[in-house]
Amino acid sequence: MKQHSGKNMALLIMDVYRATVPMLENAGPYLASLSGALKKARANSIPVIYIVLRFRNGYPEISLSSKMFAGIKENPALKFDTEDSMQVHAAVAPLKGDITVIKKRVGAFTGSDLEVLLRSMEIKHIVLTGISTSGGVLSTLCEAADKDYAITVLSDCCTDMDEEVHRILISKIFPRKVDVVTSAEWSIQ
Repeated sequence: MKQHSGKNMALLIMDVYRATVPMLENAGPYLASLSGALKKARANSIPVIYIVLRFRNGYPEISLSSKMFAGIKENPALKFDTEDSMQVHAAVAPLKGDITVIKKRVGAFTGSDLEVLLRSMEIKHIVLTGISTSGGVLSTLCEAADKDYAITVLSDCCTDMDEEVHRILISKIFPRKVDVVTSAEWSIQ
């Protein structure tokens, strides 16, 4: 079991929305693991930072050349431009004192003030969780590694619509760059 110092650490909960959790095949165990990690972080006074995707009204931040986001701009039924549009799931909802960071792209750093917050809070070690392993988790992990953060990924607190992609990232790709443990194995000194 890997021991991690709670000093200068933050737990990031990325893209766990009320609207998307029901689409997961195993939402119950996923939310239970994530809730456990959240309780562990709070019990150890580790800051919790929620990462949510949100755009301005009319989506001026979205380029039509963006394969991932152009559909949002072109489909008025999709709502990513209001505070209610991407509400964090109630099972892991923010509490008073938790921080919410609004991002504009897949990764948590791009178009957000995450790095400013981490620097001002003297955070050197981030613990990544969220939906999806191949999206926000992967993008955030790569940029954080390039920025020299210590990184832990809680494998059972990440999930993806494609289980095989999740398995390969968690078991083969991520361990090359960061510590990968389950929420039960995550031990804080």
